[in-house]
Amino acid sequence: MNSNAETDLHFGEPFQSSKLRTSQMDLGGVGIMQMPSARMADEGTLSFGYSHNDEYQFYTLSFQLMPWLESVIRYTEVDDVLYSSDESFSGDTSYADKGLDTKIKLWKESHLLPDLSVGLRDIGGTGLFDGEFIAASKNFSTESHGQFDFTLGIGWGYLGTRGTLDNPLCSTAEHFCNRSAGFSGNGGSIDFQRWFTGRSSFFGGIVYQPPSLPLQFKLEYDGNDYSSDRPVTNAGVNMTPETPWNFGAVYSVNDAFNLRLGYERGTTLTLGFTLAANLNTLPTISHDAPIKVAKDSRPTTLDEVNWEDLTQSLYQASGYQTKSIHTVNNQVSVVATQDKYRDRNKALERASSIFEKQLPSNIESYEVIEENQGLPLVSTKVSAEKFQHFINVEYLKPKIEDTYSISPSDYLNTSSIHIPNTPLNFSLYPHLNQSFGSPESFYLYNLSINAEASYWLNSKLLLSGVASTNLVNNYDKLNFTVPSDGTSNYRVRTLIRAYVQESDSNIKNLQLTMFQKYEKNWYQQFYAGYLERMFAGIGSEVLYRPINSNWAIGADWNSISQRDPDSTFGLFDSENSYGNNAKVLANGTTGHISLYYLPQWSLLNDTLLQVDAGKFLATDVGVRFDFSKQYKSGVIVGAFASKTNLSAEEFGEGSFTKGFYLSMPFDTLSLKPTTRRVKAAWQPILRDGGQKLSRKHSLFNLTDTVSPWFQRPNQN
Repeated sequence: MNSNAETDLHFGEPFQSSKLRTSQMDLGGVGIMQMPSARMADEGTLSFGYSHNDEYQFYTLSFQLMPWLESVIRYTEVDDVLYSSDESFSGDTSYADKGLDTKIKLWKESHLLPDLSVGLRDIGGTGLFDGEFIAASKNFSTESHGQFDFTLGIGWGYLGTRGTLDNPLCSTAEHFCNRSAGFSGNGGSIDFQRWFTGRSSFFGGIVYQPPSLPLQFKLEYDGNDYSSDRPVTNAGVNMTPETPWNFGAVYSVNDAFNLRLGYERGTTLTLGFTLAANLNTLPTISHDAPIKVAKDSRPTTLDEVNWEDLTQSLYQASGYQTKSIHTVNNQVSVVATQDKYRDRNKALERASSIFEKQLPSNIESYEVIEENQGLPLVSTKVSAEKFQHFINVEYLKPKIEDTYSISPSDYLNTSSIHIPNTPLNFSLYPHLNQSFGSPESFYLYNLSINAEASYWLNSKLLLSGVASTNLVNNYDKLNFTVPSDGTSNYRVRTLIRAYVQESDSNIKNLQLTMFQKYEKNWYQQFYAGYLERMFAGIGSEVLYRPINSNWAIGADWNSISQRDPDSTFGLFDSENSYGNNAKVLANGTTGHISLYYLPQWSLLNDTLLQVDAGKFLATDVGVRFDFSKQYKSGVIVGAFASKTNLSAEEFGEGSFTKGFYLSMPFDTLSLKPTTRRVKAAWQPILRDGGQKLSRKHSLFNLTDTVSPWFQRPNQN
């Protein structure tokens, strides 16, 4: 490609770039139509897709977690099969299936070699679409005729039922020659022994992208003969292909939205669309307010400082909510909470500008002690002299980092000269509960308004609570409060329907919490009361977290009792109190030892691993793994799974607890800067095993400033 300005401008226009655009398959993930390719989307690309044909409706969420790792969450409605034969349970709701796919790139395309990827479809599902593949893709680009992308692969399971190829692994071990039918246990378990077994088939295709047009045309050879599809086996639907060739096209309306059309198996028309966004490059849309400084001349002594005006200016300019101000030895120390800027350098520079204008010239240093819930976290000390050199640009490439030093902080022993804050805080905000794929309806929701209040009894003791009132919901569709899942576990989470059905208003949380810090790196909280919607009790958490460290370790212990959903403040007094053959946890304990680790390896850059080992709510013992990835925008995507001493049969459908979540900085959505985040989580199947107590406060979250994870600044 030429590098002249005219060419650069030409290829910067929409749809003019010579780069091959990736697109989603019917079942989610980058590929051709039904068959995958070795291609990957750009890192951080999140794609929501929908596809519909005579037999299936696919709702997919595809995510390019790493440059080399793609994951897909899929929800499928099988139109010709009912969810259950019991009409009182699910009515005429279609059969639903949830699946998880993954694809790993083994090596990247070069001038001679293709992209090569290996993938697993429907990991730990019910066997509806489970299969494995190895695919190679090679691109050929021409200036006048556009892009040609060729894929050739081998598929097993759902991707290889056509059986055009003897399984190449069969000759290495007898185990690979035959594939077991169905799925193990109650679904959700990972059937390693099925991988790459049984019949296999070639598959492949061509994607053609014309030059200067927002179109792609696709031709695909399908490795599936559809003989094992659920509409065929359960409803007698004829899905026999008239041809193994599928044809399709993709029209890109813009970079974020495309439409898909396909004619598959020689019999079936498939329509779909994809909405996509790149979380890695998501911009911060908030804007800084101009710094407002008092018009009065700079004071000459501390007695002349207008402390009330200083605290207001600090908050407006830098987001530091002042708790107290102290002075000693020509240093002014401000104890404050930051709630506007994730970028602490920006906050500190703006705060220092206020100090420089509103404090006497004999003040040698400004100290900001950032705290959270009364816990002192980090002390940042700015040299007034160095700050002057910085703002006057008295040397090459000045940076705000040149002006300050950071150290751990503890409670100040000096008396304060100004305490501006009130001990009472109150907020009102909407809250949305939602779930997908229930027996009664694909989508259940509850929009409520939460009223939250807190009152500081002293510097370390906090009384807080949250009351909720329903505004609108469709929970009238719920047919049961206790699922008939064949388990005898304590109903610690599957009873949640009883809590959302019984009352339009409830007390979600009401507790007394004491926060304490020891030495430089030890933090602790004690709490008692109604700890969450389903449990009350007492407990404590302790955390060791060194400043600027990539690891932390903590532990929590709790004595709990399950709340009675028929009463605002009542508790169950025995495990049979609820009735309906539902065992509840009237008295119990739960707690974990937790390890937090941020890997320093390039392969897992900007990731966090949390491991919790201990006793869960249903008295089961085991380990919970939580892995998350943060992108340059600050968006965090994560997944978690718990494995305990409950067998798959004891656990019930799904075999073990697992889920996914997305956490976004609110400043990517709001015009005003803020450190707040919005989080959405999803569990494919809610069961009782492997469940943790939902404590109001987490010390790891509260101490984030010590070694930022949630409040890392936008890197774009």
